[in-house]
Amino acid sequence: MDIKDVLLDKIIIFILCTVYYVPNTSFNPIIVPILVAVIISALLSYFENDIIRLSGFAAYVALSIYNHEFLFFIPLVSYDILFSKFKWIWLFSLFPLAVNFKEAFTIILIILFIIVAGLLKYRSISLHSIKKEYYKLRDNSMEMSMAFERNNKELLEKQDYEINLAALNERNRIAREIHDNVGHLLSSSILQIGALLVTNKDENTKESLRMIKETLSKAMDSIRNSVHNLHDESIDLYTEIKTLINNFKFCPVEFDYDIEGNVEHKLKYCFIAVIRECLSNIARHSNATKANIVLREHPAIYQLIVQDNGTQINYEEGKGIGLKNISDRVASFSGNMNLSFDKGFKVFISIPKR
Repeated sequence: MDIKDVLLDKIIIFILCTVYYVPNTSFNPIIVPILVAVIISALLSYFENDIIRLSGFAAYVALSIYNHEFLFFIPLVSYDILFSKFKWIWLFSLFPLAVNFKEAFTIILIILFIIVAGLLKYRSISLHSIKKEYYKLRDNSMEMSMAFERNNKELLEKQDYEINLAALNERNRIAREIHDNVGHLLSSSILQIGALLVTNKDENTKESLRMIKETLSKAMDSIRNSVHNLHDESIDLYTEIKTLINNFKFCPVEFDYDIEGNVEHKLKYCFIAVIRECLSNIARHSNATKANIVLREHPAIYQLIVQDNGTQINYEEGKGIGLKNISDRVASFSGNMNLSFDKGFKVFISIPKR
């Protein structure tokens, strides 16, 4: 129960008992039964063990048999016993009441105070249950709301990814169509014009054919560049890396990808090549049973971490051709590369955004 509710209940019971005790007591000093009752009541509230509470209550009942002045505060001490494991033990307090008091009014009034204590405790228990149920419902509601928002966000991200992937696939298709059809037609036209230039003797006609051939060659170069650009832009970095990981059979690989913006296509090739080389090094030079790849985007840099848990490194630190290639690629983007061989193979790369 809430300590504030318990304290309020006990204050009410204490006031009732004290109001009746003070004008009807002959005990000297008058404060002793009050202090004893308050101390025992405080101890019963502090210790939640039922045995300790039962022992404290029994001690107070015995004290009340010895001196009936302590009976005035038996409702206060009974509060912690009511609705507990030993909830009917409070009936033993009626024995010293019957022994020490001959006035029916006093007995009835003290029993009435015990009933009031029981009602107050029942109210506090009910209030605590209601609060507990409320907090539980509130927490469940918040948890469901957060789960709904999280699922909705994941769904939107998945939809955006699928839309983007569909657009990239369409770009690839268009690039293939242009390359296979238009490119083929232009190439055939250039070859045919070349043949006409060889067989035709008329200089005026040759000059016209040369101009046409030059125009077609420029068109061919323009289409080739456009096709390459379409292909470069259609590469999905996440999909390409996942393909590398799925094809890597040496050991399991965990992948953490956190890039939301568009990455420059040259940098995409860099990341793909670096990861491919790192996985190759793991397969050839370590006895790793697990690898981890982390690719994150920060406000000013991209961060790539590739590491494994291998205990054997079979090449000299930093002297492999593959590592030299990785270093050159990173340097071409003004990036930094750090190697670690303490606890397996680890490559830490940071590349600034342009």
